[in-house]
Amino acid sequence: MAPRANWKGYLKVGELSCPVALYTAASTSDRVSFHIINRETGNRVHRQMVDADTGRQVESEDIVKGYEVSSGQYVFLEPDEVKAAVPESDKTLELETFIPCDGIDTIFIDRPYYLAPTDKPAAEVFELIRKGLKEKNVAALARTVLFRRLRTVLIRPSEKGMIASTLNYDYEVRPAKEIFSDIKSFKIDGEMLDLAEHIIDTKRGEFDPAEFDDRYEAALAELIKAKIEGRKLRKQPKPEPKKVSSLLDALRQSAGDKKTASKKPAKKTVSRKTAAPQRKAS
Repeated sequence: MAPRANWKGYLKVGELSCPVALYTAASTSDRVSFHIINRETGNRVHRQMVDADTGRQVESEDIVKGYEVSSGQYVFLEPDEVKAAVPESDKTLELETFIPCDGIDTIFIDRPYYLAPTDKPAAEVFELIRKGLKEKNVAALARTVLFRRLRTVLIRPSEKGMIASTLNYDYEVRPAKEIFSDIKSFKIDGEMLDLAEHIIDTKRGEFDPAEFDDRYEAALAELIKAKIEGRKLRKQPKPEPKKVSSLLDALRQSAGDKKTASKKPAKKTVSRKTAAPQRKAS
């Protein structure tokens, strides 16, 4: 069965345009999922909307969106009012700006979609745009209404198609200094830095998603299988933490230098600076 498109519209740059579709690139449908069950009856439990004060069930037609303007005071927003206020979708992904492929901080990337032509006549224009992006090693920024929201989209060539990633707005990304401003600054040099760099060099590689298994999902699947078969799983042994006397000893052990792990660490290898530099927000 052919995959179902999440959105259909037009990809446009200048006077070139072609019909395209967005398809989900990342899905959670294959994860282990559960139902909420009544332990006593074995029946499924359904959630209900209940009035917070009266405790009575609220029917769907009586539910409305509300914005709190003061404690307990709300402005109601009817569905037709929300629909009228949201910009109409022109169903066009117009490439407005071209940037280097690595020219955007990954913290702004929200959700990826596959972008592909919808039919054979559109494939030639689509391929021209895709190849142009690839040859210039750039990505494109476009804006359109997706799923009832005006979204900025990053479009990059990928294999025979393209990847369209929705982007977070600036106000949605927390400034890094909120988290990093209290981190102390240390001067790291000498043997400690050499060992850290050595560990990094010995573990260099390339990203292969197939090498990273979801151990949590695998453990759940094995537990479910054991319950069906009426057997108990052996408890997984807890890893015993290795005892080290100093940060330098930990680095030496990590680097496989067991002979030197017991040596006395050099003095003043780590020293705190008088003032921590301020980090800029993302």
